[in-house]
Amino acid sequence: MHPTALDPVASAAVITQAREGRTPRPLDFPAGLRPCDAAEAYAVQDAVVRARGEIAGWKVGAASPQAQPARAALTRDSVWVAAANEVVALSAAGFAVMGVEAELVYELGADLPARATPYSAAEVLAAVVSVRAAIEVCDTRFAAWAQQGEWSRLADQACHGALIVGTGTNDIAAVQPLAQAVTLSVNGAVAVQHATWGNPAGDPLRLLVWLANEGARSLGGLRAGQWVTTGSCTGTALVAPGTEVVADFPGLGRAVLLLR
Repeated sequence: MHPTALDPVASAAVITQAREGRTPRPLDFPAGLRPCDAAEAYAVQDAVVRARGEIAGWKVGAASPQAQPARAALTRDSVWVAAANEVVALSAAGFAVMGVEAELVYELGADLPARATPYSAAEVLAAVVSVRAAIEVCDTRFAAWAQQGEWSRLADQACHGALIVGTGTNDIAAVQPLAQAVTLSVNGAVAVQHATWGNPAGDPLRLLVWLANEGARSLGGLRAGQWVTTGSCTGTALVAPGTEVVADFPGLGRAVLLLR
């Protein structure tokens, strides 16, 4: 711990007040409230999440198959689960930035609370009841996009704006993510397309296991009914109001978002 311990609640208030429109969006946390490492960033993020409300899901990712994963808890006010063939429509006015990504999301059907013995990959996979296509909208509570250090961005729910969960499958054994194709379309035109898995973290099961054993521990572990999105398969495409976004995972499912 640093000589002067960070006050995570005070730091969280900086971006919470900005999100609620009570203060101008800052360029970054003030120097005395700025997280300096992962532990401080998660402490601030946890305070943000506790202030926002019930946890509906998680995002987890990594820069490479060997890199340490990172996570953010997602609250109920930022997760939309679409009915079959439903287009989820959100107001663009609710976002400072709209960066869209195609992702795979895993639905949990059983609790995975924190425990002394680590969960095996088989145990974590057994808790999954569906795999679905999703769109994450990336956003920021700061005044400019990607101008902060990594710990400030992690504290800000890892740049999470919204998660739209689309259709998918309950046949978990049939899902082969590393061989899964994906297309991200914007207003009917293909923005990004990959014939096989485009996520730099590699196998998402590693991310799920890390989240169950380490990442979710400070917020009580994983719970049935939560969604876990495992990072972008397409990179981030910045879009404008009036955009329709489609994330299509052929043979698995699709999600559709209209940003009005």
